[in-house]
Amino acid sequence: MLSIKRPTPTTVLYTVSTRDPPQTLVARTSTRLIQLARLLASIALAILLLHETCLAFPPPTTPPSPTAHGLASTIQALRLTPPLPSLTHLLAAHTTRLWRVLTSLGLAYLINRKTHTTESLLVIRGLGVQTSTSSPSYLWTSSTRFIPTSSIQDVFIHEAFKGFECRFYLCIVVEGEGEVVVVFPTILPRRSALEQIWRGTRACLYEPKT
Repeated sequence: MLSIKRPTPTTVLYTVSTRDPPQTLVARTSTRLIQLARLLASIALAILLLHETCLAFPPPTTPPSPTAHGLASTIQALRLTPPLPSLTHLLAAHTTRLWRVLTSLGLAYLINRKTHTTESLLVIRGLGVQTSTSSPSYLWTSSTRFIPTSSIQDVFIHEAFKGFECRFYLCIVVEGEGEVVVVFPTILPRRSALEQIWRGTRACLYEPKT
């Protein structure tokens, strides 16, 4: 899906995504419920990992100092009254601590993994362009790159074979670099969308000749 935003006459933002925006109330509600379920599952895994950490580091034999009394009391309370006791006891009886920690980390990665990809191209006349690709997880940020106008030699659409399929892609020729910069490298939009982005990028990037 392609979306175009023009905040100013000299700025345009092209965004492509593999996720369609929710149009109906049911779709928006389902999206919110999935996000809430992800949040609750992440909190539950964090509590379990905290409990495993408390069990792995037993309390010291010497009494804690007055400044650390509050923290020691909290850790001791977590150790004596673990969250989700039935689930914790069940896992402790049938698995090892290392296996539980690794499984929890793997589940945390799957829960926070994105099911869609978003890529964008921001064009600012007189400054340059900025490409962005979203990260595969909510745990880290997207990757971006800014290319100043003085370094851009050309913007064009090229074609290449991907497997047994011919795909078109938008690329930027940067001065001093041996390879072109591919825009939207993960999604590779359709040719019709690329042609629209190419025309709009050149019109916004370069001032019209009078």
